[in-house]
Amino acid sequence: MFALTHCTLFDGERLHHDQAVVIRQDRIAAILPEAALAPELPRHSLEGALLSAGFIDLQLNGCGGVMFNGDISIHTLDTMHRTNLKSGTTSFLPTLITSPDRDMQQAVAVTRDYMARHRHRVPGLHLEGPYTNLTRKGIHPAAHIRSLTAAMLDFLCEHAEVIAKITLAPECNRPEHIRRLNEAGILVAMGHTAASYDEAMAGFDAGVGFATHLYNAMTPTLNGREPGAVGAVFDSPAVYAGIIVDGVHVHDANVRLAHRVLGQRLCLVTDATAAAGAGPELTRFDFCGTTVLVRDGQCVDEHGTLGGSALTMIAGVRNLVERVGLPLEEALRMASLYPARALSLDHELGSIHVGKIANLVVLNSGFHVNTTLVNGQFTTP
Repeated sequence: MFALTHCTLFDGERLHHDQAVVIRQDRIAAILPEAALAPELPRHSLEGALLSAGFIDLQLNGCGGVMFNGDISIHTLDTMHRTNLKSGTTSFLPTLITSPDRDMQQAVAVTRDYMARHRHRVPGLHLEGPYTNLTRKGIHPAAHIRSLTAAMLDFLCEHAEVIAKITLAPECNRPEHIRRLNEAGILVAMGHTAASYDEAMAGFDAGVGFATHLYNAMTPTLNGREPGAVGAVFDSPAVYAGIIVDGVHVHDANVRLAHRVLGQRLCLVTDATAAAGAGPELTRFDFCGTTVLVRDGQCVDEHGTLGGSALTMIAGVRNLVERVGLPLEEALRMASLYPARALSLDHELGSIHVGKIANLVVLNSGFHVNTTLVNGQFTTP
């Protein structure tokens, strides 16, 4: 047991000064004034830095030079985790985009193994596709976009404890299939969709509870008569959404608009690829058979189609504050508390309260990650 001292504590609701956080094993044991600490308790001074809940990335294709689609293995997940620590991300959903059944099954097996070895690093797998709309495929391989079969529906539901989220196009899937996935405990997300407003709302009624990379690869609000999938998200009282705040995928004004409408249901995501955290020497990488070029912080194929991002969570937090104009506290919530709520994991992650897992990030005033704690253990970013 030890105490974190000399910090500005952001507990997920407000900032506190002169408070200490006591860690026992992997959990937060107490939050109390520093003056009330037992004299014999070991202490780690954070030297005035900001202490927040660790970030949770709900959409991570890869980082640190690796792609989960390219090598579905424990080694890849370890590389992604180590890279994540540099940006304050303590939990993430490894994201497998549109793939054959065998790759999806392998991803489930690898993620199950990793979750058993490393609790709270990976809350589960995100399957982005293949049950999407070909007309909104983006960089996803067209050859693998297909309908959900009865056999794969059974497989997904049987392994729901490993599959945290699945992105599909509601207009391409039967409502009873969406309902069954939702009832199995999988967060069903709408994405890569050409759904009209009515089709999107029907998907929400069937159990869709999330919108993947809001604005991107979905029907926009075309005019006053057709709100589109984006309008349906804005009109829903309960659907969460992820948003990529890199200044490329979404205009800052649209980020502000989405936040104004969705508030606590808007989550920062990276949709990151091998380029994130890899350094300037990485200029290209393979994404499911497509060569993606890294140019001025953008990831694009030869036709200019966006292929994920080079964004990190700490850079996204910085952009939310400096570009979008949100308060730091709200930017931190979008990176931690709101993603935890979207996954129904806010009883354990996403904020600093007694009894919760000690997945924490220590930041300086320049949005630099000093260190992180995962399951109560200091890491080296």
